[in-house]
Amino acid sequence: MSLKIRKWSGPEPPLYRLTRVRCPMTEDGWTNFIAAFAVFFASHVLLVRPPVRPVLVGFLKPGGFSAAYSLLSLGILWWLMEAAQAAPYVELWPWAPWQNFVPVITMLPVCLILAFSIGCPNPFSFGGFKNERFDPQHPGIVKWMRHPILVALLLWSGAHIVPNGNLAHVILFGAFAVFSLAGMKIIDKRKRREQGEGWQALRLQMQSGAVLPGHSKAVLKRFAAAAAVYILLLLLHPVFAGVDPLASIW
Repeated sequence: MSLKIRKWSGPEPPLYRLTRVRCPMTEDGWTNFIAAFAVFFASHVLLVRPPVRPVLVGFLKPGGFSAAYSLLSLGILWWLMEAAQAAPYVELWPWAPWQNFVPVITMLPVCLILAFSIGCPNPFSFGGFKNERFDPQHPGIVKWMRHPILVALLLWSGAHIVPNGNLAHVILFGAFAVFSLAGMKIIDKRKRREQGEGWQALRLQMQSGAVLPGHSKAVLKRFAAAAAVYILLLLLHPVFAGVDPLASIW
């Protein structure tokens, strides 16, 4: 797939976009978009439920399954983003310079949420690390939100709808927003069933707990990680998404 940079020409101020020359096999943009969506949701429904998940975990071990599933999800997500970019452009609302501020500002708390949730125990949601070490007196960000990764996904998708007022991207980011909200309800229901009365008891115990870790170095490291990821996303956004979010701000 070849790449070329062109200057956006239209009624709005110029933006620099990275456009891709479509391959013959992806000329039918809607078909590719629908196929990417189907594979994405199939991977998040079939691979994480019985009888498929236990077989894969037994073969790959829990750590191997998590790593393989994460890589697969990232690959399918990349395909889905590419498919949305290549789909026919159907405008639902016009672009305006102020719209770029919405994701640029929102992505900072998104990075902070991820920095303070990834690699931490969380018995209330998916993706928790060493949940047996969860301390309700030091629950961290879980005190504020049981599903921080899904909250980050909701903020990311909702913020990106604003400057992407075309049908394909509204479907894409809107679906992720619905996916994150539905995921919170489904996981809560599953965890309550698995943990019984312990689920509510644990929630009550952590209400008096500390949000930030007790060690200042750990807090600073996670703040630094969030800042680094945020800056990298801004710098690399034109490469992996094809749009410079700062082009209309400077």
